[in-house]
Amino acid sequence: MTVPATRQDLMIVNMGPHHPSMHGVLRLIVTLDGEDVIDCEPILGYLHRGMEKIAENRTIIQYLPYVTRWDYLATMFTEAITVNGPEQLGNIQIPKRASYIRVIMLELSRIASHLLWLGPFMADIGAQTPFFYIFRERELIYDLFEAATGMRMMHNYFRIGGVAADLPYGWIDKCLDFCDYFLTGIVEYEKLITQNPIFLERVERVGIISGEEAINWGLSGPMLRASGIEWDLRKVDNYECYNEFDWEVQWQKEGDSLARYLVRISEMKESIKIIQQALEGIPGGPYENLEVRRFDKVKDSEWNDFEYRFISKKPSPTFELAKQELYVRVEAPKGELGIFLIGDNSVFPWRWKIRPPGFINLQILPQLVKRMKLADIMTILGSIDIIMGEVDR
Repeated sequence: MTVPATRQDLMIVNMGPHHPSMHGVLRLIVTLDGEDVIDCEPILGYLHRGMEKIAENRTIIQYLPYVTRWDYLATMFTEAITVNGPEQLGNIQIPKRASYIRVIMLELSRIASHLLWLGPFMADIGAQTPFFYIFRERELIYDLFEAATGMRMMHNYFRIGGVAADLPYGWIDKCLDFCDYFLTGIVEYEKLITQNPIFLERVERVGIISGEEAINWGLSGPMLRASGIEWDLRKVDNYECYNEFDWEVQWQKEGDSLARYLVRISEMKESIKIIQQALEGIPGGPYENLEVRRFDKVKDSEWNDFEYRFISKKPSPTFELAKQELYVRVEAPKGELGIFLIGDNSVFPWRWKIRPPGFINLQILPQLVKRMKLADIMTILGSIDIIMGEVDR
């Protein structure tokens, strides 16, 4: 009887770009020795659409519908950063009510994003049930978005100097009801997942990042906070009106996939706290800065008449960007989302550089998966939380 020869050479495997758990069109070229990962090379660019170049020949208001296509699960944040830049360049003040509405929308968007991270992450490591559960709550958030903005995913809601439309009648009560319901939902997730021995077996001590490594790699968001560093731009930069609410930065010190899961679960609870405070304290007044929108060019146009002023979402007057440069950032669900903006005294930006959190957090993947098992790649990649729309731009 001939014994089959055991081959010693390494095997190179393609994971993606259409592997069901690749979260988009990411391709990994993985070098394996049996089940052990020797090397891993991510290949990007399958979803590149030239978003930075498109910005250079659009006015800000024309560009707003494009930006929701970067991170298409946390669309409010991409809109926020797109209007925050020109607002800071032009030193435009935002009415208090508009700022509160923005905070409410941003935090709802954060919850929606974390939910759609949680479901597929659990499905990747073999738990199907949470994947169906998260869509219940997420659907309710999208109903709230649809009532306020007219759209479920790509809202086109933020404007320079405020928001496009005020909250409709009864929206605040509906949102408060959602907050009460969602807190019971989180308890259900924690019962189902957090102490589950199979889940813990898959995520504990997998993909460990120390605090020093996290800083050196430029990680941000839950990836950074799970490594023991309390850094949250909502506290650091105090943008919008986050400093008026009572909430805590959520962090863990272990730095593994479990810590990243715990940070995101706790962040959803904190978001609910912020939303409830904002809904209860929301002031009256205008929802946009009407001084900015004075149409100087046409003084007595019939479009400025009373009957026409309240028809629909208002268009923005063309807004000139001053000749200077600026970096603005917000704390998106995945990390620090930033824009480096160079104005040129024209209505188009001269340069519009996007700093996506997912792209920079993804850099550490090859280092994390080396010397791990093949099955751990999905756990680690899932815990990083990437969206290829913003990685490739």
